Amino acid sequence: MYSKEEAARLKQQFWISLGQYMKPVPSASGSTVHWVNYRTGVKNIFFKMDVTNKKAMVSVQLTHSDQDIRYLIFEQFEEFKSMLTTTLGEEWDWEKDASDEYGKSVSRIWIGLEGVSVFNQQHWPDLISFFKPRIIALDEFWDNVKPLFEDLV
Repeated sequence: MYSKEEAARLKQQFWISLGQYMKPVPSASGSTVHWVNYRTGVKNIFFKMDVTNKKAMVSVQLTHSDQDIRYLIFEQFEEFKSMLTTTLGEEWDWEKDASDEYGKSVSRIWIGLEGVSVFNQQHWPDLISFFKPRIIALDEFWDNVKPLFEDLV
């Protein structure tokens, strides 16, 4: 078992390692991007990567506080579900009503990887192999549809 400080340090080391590994990868538009803290450029739409001592997750989180607007954004994503699935090369889970780690209502499109731990450095290659192609694919998808979401919100 790790102390709170050791756990925070290991998590930070993992994200730094992932960031360094991803740094040379350009975005779909050819620009430099900070992959670990990916910015969609559209308020209330986030691409998140998370890892715990049991699993990893990549998600699109819609966080608008107005449920009707959040649902509208989610439904717009549903319009592009085929394109998103093709770009990702896999099916993700779609949750119109979910809660984030703070209990706040969100809508989420996500995929997870079970049986991995950020605290086991032997799992880091598996975690990087999980995160890298998915965040790159999300970026490619976003490069094509972002203007439509900018106009929506």
